[in-house]
Amino acid sequence: MKGLMTLSLILSVWAGIAPASCPVWSPSQAGEEVTKLKNQLRHWDNAYYREGLGPVSDEVYDQLRLRLNEWQRCYQPAASPEEPELSTRGKSPHPVAHTGVKKLADKAAVTRWIEGKSDLWIQPKIDGVAITLVYRKGMLTQLISRGDGLKGEDWTDKAQWIAAIPKKLTGPLGDSVLQGELFLRREKHVQKEMGGMNARSKVAGAMMRQDSPAFINEFDVFIWAWPDGPAAMKQRLDLLDKAGFSYVRAWSKQVSTLSDIVATRDAWFASPLPFVTDGIVIRRGTEPAGKFWQPGQASWIVAWKYPPAQQIADVKDIRFSIGRTGKVAVVLALIPLQINDKQVKRVNIGSVQRWQEWDIARGDQVLVTLAGQGIPRVDEVVWRVSQRDKPLPPVQLNMTPLSCLLPQPGCEEQFFARLTWLGSPDALNIKGVSKHTWQNIHRYFHFEHIFSWLQLDAEELNEIEGLSPDRAAQLWHRFSLARQQHFHRWLLAFGFPLPRPAMKILPDTHWQQLVARDELSWQTLPGVGAGRAKRLVEFVHYPQITLLANFLSQQGIKGFVD
Repeated sequence: MKGLMTLSLILSVWAGIAPASCPVWSPSQAGEEVTKLKNQLRHWDNAYYREGLGPVSDEVYDQLRLRLNEWQRCYQPAASPEEPELSTRGKSPHPVAHTGVKKLADKAAVTRWIEGKSDLWIQPKIDGVAITLVYRKGMLTQLISRGDGLKGEDWTDKAQWIAAIPKKLTGPLGDSVLQGELFLRREKHVQKEMGGMNARSKVAGAMMRQDSPAFINEFDVFIWAWPDGPAAMKQRLDLLDKAGFSYVRAWSKQVSTLSDIVATRDAWFASPLPFVTDGIVIRRGTEPAGKFWQPGQASWIVAWKYPPAQQIADVKDIRFSIGRTGKVAVVLALIPLQINDKQVKRVNIGSVQRWQEWDIARGDQVLVTLAGQGIPRVDEVVWRVSQRDKPLPPVQLNMTPLSCLLPQPGCEEQFFARLTWLGSPDALNIKGVSKHTWQNIHRYFHFEHIFSWLQLDAEELNEIEGLSPDRAAQLWHRFSLARQQHFHRWLLAFGFPLPRPAMKILPDTHWQQLVARDELSWQTLPGVGAGRAKRLVEFVHYPQITLLANFLSQQGIKGFVD
C-alpha cells in the first residue's frame, strides 16, 4: 500500500537503487527544496488517507518519496528518512506483525539470496493493499489495514461488501490469522503493456471512504501468509484453496534455480493476469513462528520488482539543436537512468514553444517513458524546483528549409544537420558517415555546399588525420556508390518538400521536368495542396538550389545531366 513502508523498508528499496548524484544546491536552496517536497508529499498523504483520493500516480508518488530521501542523504545526513504522514497510525493491533518485504535490485542480488536455500516458491507481487484477516471460532472478526505493520485501520465493516472474503471458515482456518493483498480484479491485465493503472490507489481510496463505491465488490484477496499455519507450504496452499482463497495455489510456483525464477517472472510480466502486479515475491516454504515476526525483519521472503515503465529523471541541462529544415528543437540532458534495457541520457521534447509551455528548468523532475522503437519521451513534469534556471533559446537567423545549403556564418548546425540527413538511409544511404565524420572532413576541405564531398578522391580523403587508409578507401567507395543512387533519392538529399506518397508515384526522372511544373501540376499529386505546391515551385527556382542542381549535372549525377 502506498506509503506504508516502515523505515527499514524504505531504506531497503533505496539501497537497491543506484544513488543519484546530489543536486548542486546551496544550503539555503537545498533546505527550501526539501521542505517544499516534504509539504507536497504530506498534502498527497492527506488526500490519500483522509479522502481516499489519488491526486498523483502511485509510481510518481513512490519515486518522489525516494527522491526526497536522496536529497536528505545529500544535505541532511543526520536526519532520518522521511516516512509517510498517515492521517492515523491505526489503533487496531495485528495479532501477527506484517514484516514487509526487502526488495532485491537485480539477478545478481537474487542469485546471492537463493544460494544455499531450498523449498523456494515464487508468487506474483500483486499491487494492492496489504491486510490482515482474523478468524475466531469460524467467523471473520477483523479486517485490518497494514498500517505501520504493528497497528492498522479497522476495516471490518467494509468486509461485508467484499464477496471474495469468506465470512465463515471451518477446520484449521476457523481460528487463524491470514495476511494478504486486497486487490482490484482485472481481465487479462498485461503488466508489460498496461502498467500499474493506479490499482493500489483505487483500492485504498475505496476502503478509506465513508461510503462503499459500487466497484468495491470487484475486489479480491490473495493470501500470501498464514502465520503459524501448517509447516508445509503445499498443505497451506491446499487448505487455503479449499477455503475459497483460490488465487494463492494457482499463482504459487515452486522453483529451484535462478533460471526458473527469471523465466516465470518474464512470463508473468508479459502474460494476461487477473490482477495488477509490480514484480514477484520469492519465499521459503518454511517460516518462523508468528511471535517472531517484526516489521522489516523477514529473512525468509524477498521481492524482485519489474522495471517501472515510467521513471523520474533529473533535468541536468537544456540544450537546443537546429535541424535540417531550420527548426529549433529542445533537448533535455538527463542524469543517466535505466529504463528496461536502455540507458537514457537525453530526450527531445520538440519546439521551443512546447518547452516554454512545459515550463521546464534545470533541476526539474520529469517522467520519462520509452515510446515506440525505444525512443524516450517526457510524459509530464512531476516536480519543479523553486529556482527557475533556464537558458535563452538561440536567435533564429531566418532559418528555413531553404537556408544553410552553404556553410555560412551562423549556419553550422543546420548545415551539418543537412549533411547528416543526406547520408542517412532515408536519402543517399552513405553508411558509416556520422555528423562527426562530416565535421572532420569539412575541417580539412572546407565545403562550399552540401554536395562538395563529391569532388573528393581517395587520395584526398587519405590526407585526413585520424583516418586510416582502409577507412579512407571505404569512405570514397561509399561516396562513389551514392553517385549511383536513383534521382528521387537525390531529391530527398536536397530536402525536397514533397510528401513520401507523392514521391513514390512522381513520374519525373529529370530535374528540368520539375522546373517546368507549375503549381497546378504539382497539385495533381497526393498530399500536395495549394500551399505546398507554391513551396515546391519556389524550391526548384531558388538560386542556391539551381546552383546545386547545376553542380550535380557537372558531376554526372543521373537526372541532372543536360
